[in-house]
Amino acid sequence: MSHSVRSVSGDPFENQKHEPTENSRRKRVVPSNGRTTPAGNRVYNKILLSIPDDEHGLICPHLQFLSMPHNLSLHEPNQLVEFVYFPNAGMVSLVVAMKDGKTVEVGEVGKEGFAGIPALFGVSRSPVRMIVQISGGGFRVRTSALQGVLRSTPELRLIMGHYAVFQGMCIAQTAACNRLHNIEQRLTRWLLITQDRVESPTFAITHDFLATMLGTDRPTLSSAAGILREKHAIEYTRGVVQILSRARLEDRTCECYGAIDQYNPIGQDK
Repeated sequence: MSHSVRSVSGDPFENQKHEPTENSRRKRVVPSNGRTTPAGNRVYNKILLSIPDDEHGLICPHLQFLSMPHNLSLHEPNQLVEFVYFPNAGMVSLVVAMKDGKTVEVGEVGKEGFAGIPALFGVSRSPVRMIVQISGGGFRVRTSALQGVLRSTPELRLIMGHYAVFQGMCIAQTAACNRLHNIEQRLTRWLLITQDRVESPTFAITHDFLATMLGTDRPTLSSAAGILREKHAIEYTRGVVQILSRARLEDRTCECYGAIDQYNPIGQDK
């Protein structure tokens, strides 16, 4: 059953003041001790692990665990943004779809971030499709509940705001990359980003789905993947990609990967 979400006009936090702490001025390092929800679900999302215990205690009752299989749609274009998602594992693709059915990926979200940025700023609808590209799991929070929690959680609000800016930079750089760089460069960029997000050199993805995400056709994608196989940079069998040499991918990618990753406010384990 669909639930409507009230749109909030203006900045919902415009009367809130928060002085930046030393922790907010530098890239955050996620603690290794981990957290668990009252339902017994372990928390691996780096934003949820980065906030103080008192703030985690405020958002924790609103965290609903969700299994996220491949191709699960979390949000369709122009629908109400009912939930914000904090992946524990796997990867969510942010996709723009055209009227003729063609699509292209403009952003990726793993356990370093969250999906549903418009809700952070009180925007009730979004033209971007959110779809699970690599299966995993995570938590969702109702938009209305998150907006209430954020009024009492300045560090969480700050971290999510920083991540929203970072994601905007990624989308802008991806748009430039899709227009100016060849398919091999775009593919290597995607593989490097995906390894960062899922923190594994091996992940399941089909040629058809990946071609759709990169805005190309299967033969073109297969040709680029074949070159990377010949260079012993990757192996690809039965819908599973394995990165054999990250260094060889970095040698063949464009500047877009390095240009943006340095601004990620949440530390990545490479």
